[in-house]
Amino acid sequence: MQRQVAISPRATGTFLGVPDMPLLGLGLAALGRPGYINLGHGNDLTGKSVDDMRGNTAEVLSAALGLGIRYFDAARSYGRAEEFLGFWLGSLVPEQLSRTVVGSKWGYYYTADWQVDTGGQPHEVKEHTAANLRKQVAETSSHLGAHVTLYQIHSATLESGVLDAADVVSELETLKRQRGWKMGLSLSGVQQPLTLRKALGVRMSDGAPLFDCVQATFNLLEPSAGAALAEAAATGMSVIVKEALANGRLTVRNTNSSFAPKLALLQHMADKVRYAARHNTAHHNQAEWRCREDGVTNFGPPKYGTTVDALSLAAVIVQPFHPMVLSGATTVEQLVSNAAALELAGRLEASDVAQLVSELAQPPQQYWAERSALAWN
Repeated sequence: MQRQVAISPRATGTFLGVPDMPLLGLGLAALGRPGYINLGHGNDLTGKSVDDMRGNTAEVLSAALGLGIRYFDAARSYGRAEEFLGFWLGSLVPEQLSRTVVGSKWGYYYTADWQVDTGGQPHEVKEHTAANLRKQVAETSSHLGAHVTLYQIHSATLESGVLDAADVVSELETLKRQRGWKMGLSLSGVQQPLTLRKALGVRMSDGAPLFDCVQATFNLLEPSAGAALAEAAATGMSVIVKEALANGRLTVRNTNSSFAPKLALLQHMADKVRYAARHNTAHHNQAEWRCREDGVTNFGPPKYGTTVDALSLAAVIVQPFHPMVLSGATTVEQLVSNAAALELAGRLEASDVAQLVSELAQPPQQYWAERSALAWN
């Protein structure tokens, strides 16, 4: 296992009622199937057989737990992600298992049949019906059993009508009461804020809110859901952020020429000198770097000294709605780089985050159009 990374107090919080949770989780969208839309995903996989990917998933999950990551997020449509996750959970000793928190989703089903090139057919299909909910609850339970803490509607939208479906809402209330599962929903598209605000009004039969958690896309390119997520957090809902790296578009893998100026800013910021150099002649006339943090004077080169991916993730972790931010890593190497955000969050200056959001944010319509054009690979 990887050794646990330093975790800033700023990168911990209460999540789904569990205190002191590191605010970096692992999403399995790219781990449970050979095809996904992350940039360069295909090159990350050394083997694409079921056994190869099961082994890789277990390796990444074990590395995550070793790094201090404790929340794991799957879905019925992520190929065999639930199966792989359940297999790995079954290998843990009780002390390890007690540290994990597991979420999954219903509402899409996987149709790619372990293929990457589906001839233009969709890799997953949405069905937000009560019948599909019952079917997928049984499937999730067969793989994850008693490990489930959070169950989410996958990509709830106003168009799907799922939030107005009385039979679905009733089924979710029953699951919440009988199984003790927390209820959540994930969001996608330009109408994320509108969908979330509608979800805040969904009530159970006793008038209590149905939803305990919301999962949304929020990143330096697409921060438009921020105000709505803050509203949800203020009501007591937990917040999960997916696609914090914009499916690789906020990494050095994004070689699109139009992104080059933004990548240059990210790279410059990642290596930014945090405090000015000072020359101290009292110390043998040698240059001395001073860094003051938490009232302690440290000596050494005080840089962020980080990677673009860790910077992009840390900028989301420090948002005022205290989100659980998902890494979408496919390899241990990617995960270790991502996990550096847990320490960086404690040093990241608000002015730098504000500058990044100001200079990188796109209109939501542009962001989602570009996402829709990403190739499955």
